[in-house]
Amino acid sequence: MLKVNENPPLIWPDVESLREFTGEWWVVHTKSRNEKALAHDLIRRRISYFLPMSWKVRRKSRRTIRSLLPLFSGYLFFCGGENDRTEVLRTDRVANLIKVKDQEQLIDELLQIQQALEAGAPLVPDKYVKAGQKCKVIAGPLLGLEGIVTTTKGMTRLVLQVDMLGQAASVEIDIDTIEVVDEAE
Repeated sequence: MLKVNENPPLIWPDVESLREFTGEWWVVHTKSRNEKALAHDLIRRRISYFLPMSWKVRRKSRRTIRSLLPLFSGYLFFCGGENDRTEVLRTDRVANLIKVKDQEQLIDELLQIQQALEAGAPLVPDKYVKAGQKCKVIAGPLLGLEGIVTTTKGMTRLVLQVDMLGQAASVEIDIDTIEVVDEAE
């Protein structure tokens, strides 16, 4: 575990906005637990990156342990050219590089995360469930139910379909009690 001062910065080099970086944005899917080490490697290689992290505090036998953890476990964002992409691959910390099709959308989304972190907002990782995805209930009295997620008036609902009738019913559901069903299943 790194000491507080040994953690890499969230953004390198230090800029007001991620829009100041030049080049193409890429998403790096890192090898397990390599996000911070990759960030240090990118600093040495002078490659611009964004690694959103948040503090996790836990108690262990009368001690309080504070850890700075990546907000999106296994992912780091970098900006650069083709040479930078090759250098990132040479670090041997990359499981996969994901090409960003809509650069502006990614920048807009990352700017929101950056703004929240700079404001000191206590961001925590959360499930990403889009309306229309097939989900399964993993806890509670509805355990095992599968349906399509919808959002109405700020409420998440699970739609249970009876295809033969062309009818459906829905129930309000807590987002923490569902998980996305893999389409391959």
